[in-house]
Amino acid sequence: MKSTLSLAAICATGLAVSAAFAGENPMVGGAPMYADKNIVENAVNSEDHTTLVAAVKAAGLVETLQGEGPFTVFAPTNDAFAALPEGTVDGLLKPEAKDQLTKVLTCHVVGADAMSTAIKGMIDDDGGAHVVPTLGGCELNATYDGDKIMLEDENGRVINVTIADVDQSNGVIHVVDSVILPKM
Repeated sequence: MKSTLSLAAICATGLAVSAAFAGENPMVGGAPMYADKNIVENAVNSEDHTTLVAAVKAAGLVETLQGEGPFTVFAPTNDAFAALPEGTVDGLLKPEAKDQLTKVLTCHVVGADAMSTAIKGMIDDDGGAHVVPTLGGCELNATYDGDKIMLEDENGRVINVTIADVDQSNGVIHVVDSVILPKM
């Protein structure tokens, strides 16, 4: 009887610990990400995504990304934007560049809720690479190596997913280390 109770207690403790960690999002930019908040509500709290948030506002995409979705957003960090040639970000944030900025940003968005396991499954189904069409009309070539997912943009630049599977109420965010650029 004693061993049965101990085993039951261990199982119950294990289930409680598993439940506590199930569905927990990783921290992004020093901030917790909440699965019951939308993409914009979470992104504004990330210290690593202030440039992205400013760009989304300048392009007038806040309402869209707060919408029902589902969306998969490949979210470049401030460092990713800083790696662009000098003056690029300032130029894109000007009102007269709104169409170009919108094109760049929507090349980071897919009209689906694609967690990393789903992306890897599509890559496997397609023999090692999967074409990902974005809402901005860009086509990304997705591959993976172990747990690392890589996207190649239309210019042959490789973008790495650095934090995957940040669950949102209207989709998912995957943090990336480079800005995806449309074909030039």
